[in-house]
Amino acid sequence: MRTRTPGSAGDDPSEPTRNCTPGSGGDDPPEPPRNSTVLSIQSSVAYGHVGNSAATFPLMRMGVEVWPVLTVHFSNNTGYASWRGPVLGADDVRAVVQGIDDLGVLGECDAVLSGYQGAADTGRAVLEAVALVKERNPGALYCCDPVLGDVGRGFFVAPGIPELMRDAVVPQAQVVTPNQFELEFLTGRTVRTLAEVVEAAQAARAIGPETVLVTSADVEDAEPGTLDLVVVTGAGAWRVTTPRLDGIFQGAGDLTAAVFLARLLQTDDPADAVAWTASVVFGVLDATRRSGRRELQLVAAQDELVDPSRRFEAVPLS
Repeated sequence: MRTRTPGSAGDDPSEPTRNCTPGSGGDDPPEPPRNSTVLSIQSSVAYGHVGNSAATFPLMRMGVEVWPVLTVHFSNNTGYASWRGPVLGADDVRAVVQGIDDLGVLGECDAVLSGYQGAADTGRAVLEAVALVKERNPGALYCCDPVLGDVGRGFFVAPGIPELMRDAVVPQAQVVTPNQFELEFLTGRTVRTLAEVVEAAQAARAIGPETVLVTSADVEDAEPGTLDLVVVTGAGAWRVTTPRLDGIFQGAGDLTAAVFLARLLQTDDPADAVAWTASVVFGVLDATRRSGRRELQLVAAQDELVDPSRRFEAVPLS
């Protein structure tokens, strides 16, 4: 983590020195490391929580600075009978990212997070943003949530997006967070068992990413009434098993990707990150289920983001 240098431009020399030890020469103690910063390029809704509306608050609550860039701004998510609002084009994404760069701060960005991409040219604009961030900060990560579809629903993105995601976007990412359906498409494999999840995740790693988080592994050899999160890296593979919760939770994948990235930036430990993510997401979804409401209860359950009420462990997979 980088730190700000005491005495940099903007300090007021008229301010008295604080917290100085007598005889120390008046030096201020070093400032603590700054919080991580994420450039999050996703959709947004006014009502409810999907895309950036599901990612921004959790990231901030976990101590991560967020620069949200919107690809759409709808009244609500498209799972409702109707919605209104503008689709923002690739040039809009480019303009916002360029405006941030004009401020000279893009080098402070530690990671880019992307989710739903409404059109192929938006996907290309995201890749341009990633390249620019990496030019300003070569150590920055790109975390791609390859939103394409789901088991039972099939693809729900525009034609051309799946192929662009597989052939151009995912190879540029260091972290990807597919669900089981998306993992199968990205790798051309059928996944029915836990071993096949790991094999497919390794195949996804061969495309480019170092870390693959499978956000919802629903396999034949799982314990009844459970769901697995599986993370696979070059150092190993781990699973976290949680009870299955009944219901359809719009934005759960967006929340999962954001929490995993935040924790990974904080600990650099994939096993810890997947265990924390499973605990946080289970807590939020359980609170949502108990509320009887349709939208994720991020505000009501915000303490789950920093102190999950139920903790799950990551188990190594041989």
